[in-house]
Amino acid sequence: MQSSTNERSFTQLIEFDIEPQWLQALVTALSEQTERLARDFPGFLSATIQASEDGRRVLNCLQWQTREAGDAAFRSVEHGEGNFWRLIQQHRAKAVTFGSFQVLRNIERSLDDALHCPWLNQAQRGIREGDSHYQKR
Repeated sequence: MQSSTNERSFTQLIEFDIEPQWLQALVTALSEQTERLARDFPGFLSATIQASEDGRRVLNCLQWQTREAGDAAFRSVEHGEGNFWRLIQQHRAKAVTFGSFQVLRNIERSLDDALHCPWLNQAQRGIREGDSHYQKR
């Protein structure tokens, strides 16, 4: 069973195309900006900052409880402290790609090594304990 739209989390993906010599500085700036967002905006769930092996692309993934929470945080970054456009200029990004996605399924491995969908309860999923979604590897 699918969850209703208002129960789904929201992910923002921001991909930067840069020269490799700017990689560490951009990662540091994105880390600081992400920590500010996590601290100052309700609805923050998680974030990752990833780089391609050649250091030419950086992907910033931010996950929020709702689209509204993510949009509010981005508006503050767009114009406020840590201005996003200044960050792009300072790190000489050749291109920046934005993407927004609703999370439809989320499968994680728990501390007891079981797979599960933590944001849907068992009744919503129609899955019983012991089904393949719960099998240990």
